[in-house]
Amino acid sequence: MSDRRMLFSLAHPDDESFGSGGMIAKYVAQGVDTYLICATNGDVGTVKPEFLNGYSSIAELRLAELACASAKLGFKKVFTLGYMDSGMMGSATSENSECLWQAPQDEVIRRVVEVIRQVRPQVVVTFNKYGGYGHPDHIAIQKATTAAFSLAGKPEYVTGDLAPYAPQKLYYTSIPATIVRYGIVMTRLRGKDPRKLGVNHDIDLQMVLDNVEPTHSKIDIRDYYTIWDEASACHASQLGGRSTTVPLWLRKVIAPWQGLTRVYPPPANGHIDETDVFTGVRPDSDTTATT
Repeated sequence: MSDRRMLFSLAHPDDESFGSGGMIAKYVAQGVDTYLICATNGDVGTVKPEFLNGYSSIAELRLAELACASAKLGFKKVFTLGYMDSGMMGSATSENSECLWQAPQDEVIRRVVEVIRQVRPQVVVTFNKYGGYGHPDHIAIQKATTAAFSLAGKPEYVTGDLAPYAPQKLYYTSIPATIVRYGIVMTRLRGKDPRKLGVNHDIDLQMVLDNVEPTHSKIDIRDYYTIWDEASACHASQLGGRSTTVPLWLRKVIAPWQGLTRVYPPPANGHIDETDVFTGVRPDSDTTATT
């Protein structure tokens, strides 16, 4: 099928690169029209003062880094929803009425539906239910995207003047449990608490492990590490991948693929059963049912 379209619905500038950059680069290289929703401006992220030279705000900087990374990866279009970054769960910023976490869910769902109806992706990808590592923005956009996936094809759900369109497949990004377990062990060996990681000690690796969902799809990304690294480097204010000390050749050996949990259509079994998210996707002219 030549007319393939894919939508990543994520939260922050840098989520597209740090989490799924290899997979995005692969599908773009294969000619897939690939789109991105970035729900927030990343304006609560921690930034060293030197990175703000030439920028009027953290949001302006983070969106400029997103534009750089998006050009490297080759998105057809990026939709920025403009919400304020929520910060981690329980923080003062997560109580701000302007942040994504506090935004009315119906409003966020509607905006995602409008993007789906505009770009008409057969495949939609978002975070897992825990938002990867428990970030409120990740959870908020995951919930909105999951709901929008079902609503976009329903004629009775009216928003704007765009025709209903039902995507065919919904995926959550997945994290291999073995990688998380390894991270917990190494953290303990370094004398640190795996439940209190990050600059603000608010990342809990044990909770990440407890919320791992099954992997059903493995996408081979070994040939796309270079583009992935270039895109990640655009996010210099967020380390830009420079903390990675594992040689490229070794990364291709130990992490040759990126995984996904297939939510719709649900898999018949709980193990890996595909290596391409477009497996089973039909041309739009052949689709009749909504989800």
